[in-house]
Amino acid sequence: MRIMFLVHQYVPSHVGGTEIYTRSVALGLSQRGHETCVVHREAGPGVGFEYGGEQSALTIAMWSGTSSPSARFLSTFSDKGLERAFSMVLEQQRPDLVHIQHLMGFPVACAQQLYEHKIPVVITLHDYWWICANAQLFTNYGKELCQGPLAYLNCACCALARHAGWPSGPSGRDWWQWPTIPAVATLMAWRGRRLRSVLSQASRLIAPSRFVKEWYCSQGLPQARIQLLPHGLDPSGPVRAHAQPGVLRLACIGGLSFQKGVHVLVEAMGGVKGVELSIAGDEAFDPVYVAQLRALASTNVRFLGRLDRQQVGELLSRVDAVAVPSLWPETFSLIVHEAFAAGKVVLASRIGALCDAVQDGENGLLLTPDNVAAWRDGVQRLVDEPALLLHLRENVRSPAGMQAHLERLEEIYSECLSERNSSSHFR
Repeated sequence: MRIMFLVHQYVPSHVGGTEIYTRSVALGLSQRGHETCVVHREAGPGVGFEYGGEQSALTIAMWSGTSSPSARFLSTFSDKGLERAFSMVLEQQRPDLVHIQHLMGFPVACAQQLYEHKIPVVITLHDYWWICANAQLFTNYGKELCQGPLAYLNCACCALARHAGWPSGPSGRDWWQWPTIPAVATLMAWRGRRLRSVLSQASRLIAPSRFVKEWYCSQGLPQARIQLLPHGLDPSGPVRAHAQPGVLRLACIGGLSFQKGVHVLVEAMGGVKGVELSIAGDEAFDPVYVAQLRALASTNVRFLGRLDRQQVGELLSRVDAVAVPSLWPETFSLIVHEAFAAGKVVLASRIGALCDAVQDGENGLLLTPDNVAAWRDGVQRLVDEPALLLHLRENVRSPAGMQAHLERLEEIYSECLSERNSSSHFR
């Protein structure tokens, strides 16, 4: 099977859950005998594409000038250069099936090309971007949770706030007073219609968690069209037992941005004893926020910077628990499942898909998001109650492995191809 993966950005330039998952699946399927290629967008002068590769998986980087947030947003509507480049790549690769991981920065016309050629399309709903342009249901204007579009007026406010330089911009109280809101809301509604059209024509939609499936259904997508398939994980490294009673080694691994809630955890650490916190993440992504974290940090907090996958595994082998203090409703959280694969307890915010993965009092603790006192008390409990930590650790179960996940993907792909071949339309 010739499988193309389409993703907004890719490793090693960008390391996030979607990028890591795409890489694992592309390499895994190539090892199972399929021809795979990953098409992704990069920033670069002019318009073009370049072939590369890792092991047996081909990569194709495409560019069309800058890759700023505004440029990526506008590309959704039209980017003739990128559309022509994608058409050339499509003709050269001639995939049997395309699995869209993320379409941010690509024109909707690229997806339409696939449908015109009768190529089956599978879409994984890694976040809320298909409906929420901010992708995380977290507003730029008020730093608060959003339930989805309200006649797209709130979406317009979010867009203007980001353009003005988040977190500045219209406040959550007076967004309706901005004179440009109606015009931008019209643009956001147009975006919404175009992306819903892409979703409606896909052969399969995949949700990585129950929460994501239910949320998209609440936005009008038919439940029968969305298949629940949690991500698979590669084998984990060695598991270290809790070897030093009275000292809890805690790790926070992932993005260092406000909506990840790292500041809540760092502030909580100032009031606990017997805990060592290691924070791993790319400090260049939001240096202003990282500077605030460092200023807030107590002596029991250390910053490790950006780690590669091997280093993440090594860190997991050294700690006793992993903290995920997110303020936005995570859609899966790769690090939670990596922690479980390493036999580690997880402390997580009681929000989004984190509630699907963490059973409070069984394999971890669910804590109130954006509540320093709740996080301080939760961390201190694990120090003061060694029996609780032991109980939680004993109930940690390893998530589904990558091979089982790949087998299910192969089944989904085969179903899509069979449906295409049995129809009266052929590429």
